[in-house]
Amino acid sequence: MKLSYLGLLVLVVVCAAQQNRPQVTDTALDEALNDKRFIQRQLKCALGEAPCDPIGKRLKTLAPLVLRGACPQCSPQETKQIQKTLSYVQRNFPQHWAKLVRQYAG
Repeated sequence: MKLSYLGLLVLVVVCAAQQNRPQVTDTALDEALNDKRFIQRQLKCALGEAPCDPIGKRLKTLAPLVLRGACPQCSPQETKQIQKTLSYVQRNFPQHWAKLVRQYAG
């Protein structure tokens, strides 16, 4: 399993890695992960398929670092949340995940 947050993904959690921003609680992360439209919007932003909001912009900035397994700006709590988010994206959005890996991990 590649745990290198996006991710994302990887997505809401990456925004929390910004300096001077409040921590994202585990509850807030769970709520965001349960909002399928929100996650899809952030993934499309990260892939360059849709406009970005501030969270999406931050995601695009940190995605290459995260997918390579290095996020020096991330705290241990953020790293844990990032891993949770990446795992969620891998399971629930496998096509988006594959595109993210191709685009950012290369």
